[in-house]
Amino acid sequence: MKVLNLRCAHDHAFEGWFASEQDFLAQNEGGAIACPMCGNAVIARLPSAPRLNLSGARAPRSVEQAESASAPGKVAVGGTPEGRAQPPALAELQALWLKTVQQVMANTEDVGERFPEEARRIHYGETGQRGIRGQASERQRAELADEGIAVMALPMPAGLKGQTH
Repeated sequence: MKVLNLRCAHDHAFEGWFASEQDFLAQNEGGAIACPMCGNAVIARLPSAPRLNLSGARAPRSVEQAESASAPGKVAVGGTPEGRAQPPALAELQALWLKTVQQVMANTEDVGERFPEEARRIHYGETGQRGIRGQASERQRAELADEGIAVMALPMPAGLKGQTH
């Protein structure tokens, strides 16, 4: 089994598992691989280090441990030397966004194109309170906002639009 680091044309990084290098090449040339974030099928393989399982191997040191070991007298607590927090890495942001989308999907009912009508029914007490999600145009969202109904557009990754696991 080959685990490859991949990236789509929109710069979303993800992993792909393949039986062999030839399997990856065949799937990629056939357009069978798509980004789980945006659905883009223009995929590039990123360089990656081999994964070795060595008994007795030590866990890799974190960046903070390496910095504090190389700079005696300095205490590494994260962030910049001025104490400002560093922004999360792109991969961490993607993972957080994907987790948020999955939570929204798990805790809401998909009402599809009936979203504006269902949101109004809930808002005006015609039906019980519940979390819903669905599709609404920009105009429909503006009309709901004018009525005092709070809605938020949340782009859904292509990989989650179908069946989820």
